[in-house]
Amino acid sequence: MKGASHPTNDVSLNPSSNESIQDVISRVAMGRRQFLQGGISAAALASAGGLTLGGLLRTVEAAPVGPGLGFPGIGFESVPASLTLGSAVADALRVPNGYTAQLFVAWGDPIMPGGTPFIGDASESSLQQEKQFGEHNDGMHFFPLRADDRGHGGYDDDDDDRGERRGDGRLMSQAGILCVNNEYTHEEILFPDGQVGAGYTIAKTRKSQAAHGVSIVKARRRRGTWSVKRNSRYGRRITANTPVIISGPAAGHALMQTNEYMILDTGSIATGNKTDGYGGYGTVNNCAHGITPWGTFLTCEENFNGNFGAMELLPGATASEAGKMYNRYGLVAAGFGYRWHTTDPRWDMVANPNEPNHFGWVVEIDPYDPRSKPVKRTALGRFKHESAQYVVDRDNRVAFYMGDDERNEYIYKFVCKRPLNTKNNNANRNLLDEGTLYVAKFSSDLTGKWIPLLPATIGVDGVALRDNPNFTGADDAEVLAKILIKARMAGDAVGATMMDRPEWTGARPRIGGFSEVEVYCTLTNNNRRGSSVTPSSNAADGSTTAGSARPSVDAANPREDNIYGHIIRWREAGKSVTATTFTWDIFVQAGDTATTKTAKPTNDYKGNIVDTPDGSADFGAPDGLWFDYFGRLWVQTDQVGNGSGDWVNIGANCMACADPNTGEMRRFLTGPNKCEVTGVTMTPDGRTMFVGIQHPGEDSLAAIPTAFSNWPQGQFYVESDGVTTLPPGRPRSSVVVITKDDGGIIGS
Repeated sequence: MKGASHPTNDVSLNPSSNESIQDVISRVAMGRRQFLQGGISAAALASAGGLTLGGLLRTVEAAPVGPGLGFPGIGFESVPASLTLGSAVADALRVPNGYTAQLFVAWGDPIMPGGTPFIGDASESSLQQEKQFGEHNDGMHFFPLRADDRGHGGYDDDDDDRGERRGDGRLMSQAGILCVNNEYTHEEILFPDGQVGAGYTIAKTRKSQAAHGVSIVKARRRRGTWSVKRNSRYGRRITANTPVIISGPAAGHALMQTNEYMILDTGSIATGNKTDGYGGYGTVNNCAHGITPWGTFLTCEENFNGNFGAMELLPGATASEAGKMYNRYGLVAAGFGYRWHTTDPRWDMVANPNEPNHFGWVVEIDPYDPRSKPVKRTALGRFKHESAQYVVDRDNRVAFYMGDDERNEYIYKFVCKRPLNTKNNNANRNLLDEGTLYVAKFSSDLTGKWIPLLPATIGVDGVALRDNPNFTGADDAEVLAKILIKARMAGDAVGATMMDRPEWTGARPRIGGFSEVEVYCTLTNNNRRGSSVTPSSNAADGSTTAGSARPSVDAANPREDNIYGHIIRWREAGKSVTATTFTWDIFVQAGDTATTKTAKPTNDYKGNIVDTPDGSADFGAPDGLWFDYFGRLWVQTDQVGNGSGDWVNIGANCMACADPNTGEMRRFLTGPNKCEVTGVTMTPDGRTMFVGIQHPGEDSLAAIPTAFSNWPQGQFYVESDGVTTLPPGRPRSSVVVITKDDGGIIGS
């Protein structure tokens, strides 16, 4: 995820001295890229080519799962890469022959009662933005609705939402609730005069805050066309100022108690009181997402550090507990991209030191209850959450798998204490408040272990976390609260494996006889891997500045200067989410088959994507990741969006489809100029797909907002035939809806 107001996450903010996987590469014991229960000798690696890219790739070629297990195949041919013609790639979205893409909703569209149409000159107020679709959409999910009480042939009532409920009724693929994250804002196009213009005012701050968060819309299909029902009671916005509940082990802790403010349109007024740590306001930098088996939406807070700043000097990393936490989570006085702290003291870390601790959580939202408050679930830990993928195993135990999206950060899982109640959804409502958070350590023999982040866990220094100065407290309850608030520092302390920007996680559906707990994670890139003759790791004492380490290559992250990224996967021992060990492999290394970049000892930049013809599905920077209901794996990219530099042969960002058995990939979609492709979901019947296009034309300035893109207006504007025209003036992040012309299942 990137853009003018979004960090590239190329900078590491974590300084631990944990053992690098390079330290264990000499002990590597890989066979083929199978999930092995044991290893073979290091001589096998040497015979495969030694510690070189070729040798590593040969040791990690996947042995396929048995044919047909939960996978029906890919039924389309790759679309061509959208390459640079002249100075830019095509400013349009392209899908395979036999498919149609239509615009569904775009930034600024009204989505709830009282909403006003998008004007095109960014003159809307914050109050108008609060009822419009937010900016820069990301992860999303479609929650189906059943037919109304009067049974309109599968359609919902055109006038109201009566009778639509989740439960045992017939789920509809003709109507549902689409929950969509709104990750960040492009301030230069959000205001008529840009971020500076006549000055950065509280009015600008409030509008920017109103464009963050989550957009919840009712989607329906009528006469073959999908649209937003603008007056639905389900339509709502959750923004940076929406009241929220804080729950779980860290709720109420002193570090969660902030200064209290009255939040008014004209400013945030300090009351002089402290909050109790059980409530707060807002959610920001909502990147990827998750869902729960009990039917709620999980929005994940990622680069929240950029929304904060300070008008005065911050404490240093060694000066105070707050200073050390700011350092480890990348919080600096200048912030990045935003100026909220200059007009709203709630976001000033000197005026309100603990407010950053309210962010970096997984937030649960009930899409079916517009009156419900979002709940920040602290048991899942605080870091730059990218997504939260659940798995229910054969014993009805539930786990959520998560990545921390920054270079050299960690992969986590949270295992609920209680099993899923399959007969009473209400009994599952607080499953996310009790359980154990684990962090992953990958070993070179293709095995790994989950390290529990608990008070009694022994760190690499031989000291229990309860006795570590970062987490000490009056009792183990307070220790656990600190561990969760400082989850990155806990990962440092126990020697977790630093990864190349772990982003989305995805779990392979357990269908067609496939019963493994098999989870995938995109590792987007890390240009600092192997970049120093004096490698450095995240310091075990939690003192490393976020993103600053220079680790060596290792078995799970085998390429130096890993600009194209890879996808890793693992299987839990015993097919149980409660397992503390796993086996793993590398599913694919992305790259450019036609690259002319000079190869490095562990990186020829070509990757090992399986496609026909060779190079026809090349991509880089894998980010979004999702398994559909039929076993296809969809991969979305976040590379340079204009096909320049290292991406000249790969072109615009794209979405590919993969066969998890063989690794075969085909390119399904290419995006408009300077966009990111992110967010994907389907209706339950698989015949409608929703895909997100984020920040088309990023980096444009207020003087010429359409300098790099006029999408979607340029592609979907129609003057007649009853189609609503799109106002010009701004490129707009949007969701498109894709259907197959023959009415079939997407991807078949």
